[in-house]
Amino acid sequence: MTTNLGTTAASKKKPKGKITDGLTFGRFPITAVEPVVEGGKYPAKALPGEGIVVGATAFREGHDQLGVSAVLLDPRGKERQRIRLAPPRGERGLGTDRWEGVLTPSAVGNWTFFIEAWHDRYGTWHHNAEVKVAAGIDVELMLAEGEALLADAADDVSRNASDRRTLRMAASILGNASLTAEERLAGGFNADVAAVVDRQPIRELVTASQQFPLLVERDLAGRGAWYEFFPRSEGAVRDHTTGAWTSGNFRTAARRLDAVAAMGFDVIYMPPIHPIGIQHRKGPNNTLIAGPHDPGSPWAIGAKEGGHDAIHPDLGSFEDFDAFVARANELGLEVALDLALQAAPDHPWVESHPEWFTTRVDGSIAYAENPPKKYQDIFPLNFDNDPEGLAKEILRIVQLWVSHGVRIFRVDNPHTKPVWFWEWLIAQVNKKTPGVVFLAEAFTRPAMMHALGRAGFQQSYTYFTWRNTKTELETYFTEVSHESAAYFRPNFFVNTPDILTEYLQFGGPAAFKIRAALASTASPLWGVYAGYELYEHVARPGAEEYIDNEKFEYKARDWDAAAESGRTLAPYLTRLNSIRHAHPALQDLQNLTVHQSTDDATVVYSKHKNLPDGTKDTIIVVVNVDPHGTRESTVSLDLAALELDPEDLTHNGGFRVEDLITGETWEWGEYNYVRLDAHVEPAHILSVRRAHQ
Repeated sequence: MTTNLGTTAASKKKPKGKITDGLTFGRFPITAVEPVVEGGKYPAKALPGEGIVVGATAFREGHDQLGVSAVLLDPRGKERQRIRLAPPRGERGLGTDRWEGVLTPSAVGNWTFFIEAWHDRYGTWHHNAEVKVAAGIDVELMLAEGEALLADAADDVSRNASDRRTLRMAASILGNASLTAEERLAGGFNADVAAVVDRQPIRELVTASQQFPLLVERDLAGRGAWYEFFPRSEGAVRDHTTGAWTSGNFRTAARRLDAVAAMGFDVIYMPPIHPIGIQHRKGPNNTLIAGPHDPGSPWAIGAKEGGHDAIHPDLGSFEDFDAFVARANELGLEVALDLALQAAPDHPWVESHPEWFTTRVDGSIAYAENPPKKYQDIFPLNFDNDPEGLAKEILRIVQLWVSHGVRIFRVDNPHTKPVWFWEWLIAQVNKKTPGVVFLAEAFTRPAMMHALGRAGFQQSYTYFTWRNTKTELETYFTEVSHESAAYFRPNFFVNTPDILTEYLQFGGPAAFKIRAALASTASPLWGVYAGYELYEHVARPGAEEYIDNEKFEYKARDWDAAAESGRTLAPYLTRLNSIRHAHPALQDLQNLTVHQSTDDATVVYSKHKNLPDGTKDTIIVVVNVDPHGTRESTVSLDLAALELDPEDLTHNGGFRVEDLITGETWEWGEYNYVRLDAHVEPAHILSVRRAHQ
């Protein structure tokens, strides 16, 4: 007898979800996705056309094959690229379950990407069939499974007709009992089938990671050659009778722009152009007393003529500034302006907003110090007393200069201001005017430098300036190109008005060539401060900075006389920038590979890029970093990093390289003899010539 118990309360409940709902792991675990900044809180950085290395650790239970892919979505969420990942080369790919590949976003915007892991049906069958058929185990079963697998894939209407025919033909060969087992298996393993499955794998149990942000910014956010000069020095004239100077201005400085553009630079950067304080003005070489004609440091901003929203009267008017920007743009240069958030004692803010500074116990306002250095002519800002008022004023100032055509700001000492402020300011500025770029002049601890990158700074000065030995350079190049590239873009300045390293002081002209060759090829961003091309190298005694420093006085340079005498590095800088513009591989950051050499002063690295037209751009750089002599070495190349097949080289006798500096060509292979005389030519910049290109 059946008893009807009726409908219980439990049966009225909603159906339960899947047993896996709410769990951390999907069908296949996907962990350690890169590039991801703080779990996706901040977007990873990218540029249009830049190869972005993506990776993840993914694995599964048992012995079946796992496939891993990366998928790139454009700002509208549309899939733009799907690539299959592979284990990385070398020890990083041995038993680590690590998978990597390269995604290439095509345009500016807020992109996303995610990782997929899936059961690789074809790979699993291929492995099992290869082993078992050779051993005579389950032969007919393995062939039948392969036939069913490929026949099923051939019915997939998402595949093109040609690929479906290829799969159907392979399935029929696998099922052809009139052929030997080896012949049938070969039909399922042939290259045409492999190509079809590589293009569109046979997938099952697909598991996807969460989506991660990728901010693609305009080219000058991460690519470009910078040239720094003081507009007051360009065209400055000295009265040799009185010793008094007449300042250069925007009109005279504009005459120098043609030469800067001719050298192939992309950005012209100027120190602060605002009124300079009178109180505690510094004299030549940072002396505490200035004479009546000493111009003072441009970083001591503010006087009766105004502050950060004003132009120094000696330089001209806003109309003159606008004309300077327009002329630069005509020549293909973009103007970068210094954003120095500090004030001279006579800045208008000191009287109108004393709460924006730090008042000491004796009632005085604290001036800037970096012991043992003292900057009595500068008051630092205090963001804790009125953070909202100060932040809004700075935003107003930045937007003022943006309205006058400035879309790049080199920020002085950002590490002395709260990181939250930069996160807010950069976001606010780019919300109203997308594409405004901020360069962090933050020579400080790595944690702060990296935090500024996460907060939004598109690029940063680096420790490159002090990395001179082979080991130092190899370690640093690897760090910035592979370990921190998701949030930290390195701008390799070879010198600054504040920095003249011992390497340049005592290395002679060869040192200037060496540093320029390294900076221009190792990073997509590099820069020089005016005078570098004239080999200016005399330091103030006891300091790593220039004697008669341009920060505190005018400096008139005779560019024409230097060109006529041939004592100028300008042609070499021009050649380096020309090479950079001609070779896309040098415009990416993450594609740098360090190679081996037997000499302890010979640095070797390459940059390789697969281009949209199917060709490859490969540059090999070999540099003698000893500026005082000749070095000989055997260079050992990582052929896999260059996408060169050792077997092809064996049959073809090597490959041809062209030195883009000298025009010479050689036949190279895996091992190559190199001799570099620092006093003749300290660097090879080699372009690999492939047979099909």
